[in-house]
Amino acid sequence: MPKTILIGAPIDTGQQRPGCLMGPAAYRVAGLAREIASEGHGVADWGDLTLPPLDPVSCPNPVVHSLAETLGWTQAVMDRVDDALSEGGFPIIMGGDHSLALGSVAGAAAFAQRQDRPLFVLWLDAHSDFHTPLTTTSGNLHGTPLAYIAGRDGFDAFPPFPAPVPADRICLYGIRSVDPAEQAALLVHDIAINDMRVLDEHGIVAPLRDFLTKVRQAGGMLHVSLDVDFLDPAIAPAVGTTVPGGTTFREAHLVMELLHESGLVTSLDLVELNPFLDDRGMTARLMVDLVGSLMGKKVFDRPTRAK
Repeated sequence: MPKTILIGAPIDTGQQRPGCLMGPAAYRVAGLAREIASEGHGVADWGDLTLPPLDPVSCPNPVVHSLAETLGWTQAVMDRVDDALSEGGFPIIMGGDHSLALGSVAGAAAFAQRQDRPLFVLWLDAHSDFHTPLTTTSGNLHGTPLAYIAGRDGFDAFPPFPAPVPADRICLYGIRSVDPAEQAALLVHDIAINDMRVLDEHGIVAPLRDFLTKVRQAGGMLHVSLDVDFLDPAIAPAVGTTVPGGTTFREAHLVMELLHESGLVTSLDLVELNPFLDDRGMTARLMVDLVGSLMGKKVFDRPTRAK
């Protein structure tokens, strides 16, 4: 695997519950770099991004907030992810709320386009994030990145997305909270929704293996966006958008091990960690542990406590 490049994205403006800006620091304290290095991978920390000067901007939807800040972060994250991939690295973007994916996937898409390779997106999340700035009723732009990635209308204020990702290259996985307007738009775009009902009926492995086979056959790059609320809140409480019924410890690690074995992942988001809501760092440590599995750590390698 290429050298891992850690990019801190202390973004709090995509939603309205303060705390996600502490995410990058929490990942560092929880030993993310050490975990990656322990699996034999090189790792460099490029530090935290800062918000560039902002341009005045407006949105026809009056509930949308922090649009100028979100645009600034989108450009900063996009450029940095593109830089990391261009240097042959494997970027891990430490968030920050999920609005950072507006930039991270755009950066990956720009790089993939120059390489003439198709980009695929695996969305590990309780939510589909398929609103646009025009359809959101909360005004929270962390609910819009997948719509931007898929090329939906309504993002006139944003930089044009480089090569929007077709529906058959997007996999929503672990979904269990979708607004009616989002569901209608997803059906129009024909994006596969592997919600928890699908995973309960067919198992964790089969839908993911099918998607990874498509990535491999296309010679594609794979961006994985991992939201804390993909996990069940009983094991990962440090998120402002908890939804019951998420993946278990074992299921989440199995997903990461399958991704490692595929060798297809080229970039990764870690989003929506709010350390202020955590219980003695348990969520940050679990997320770091999951990255360890993505890097090659096996469940049977994990030490057990003495009885």
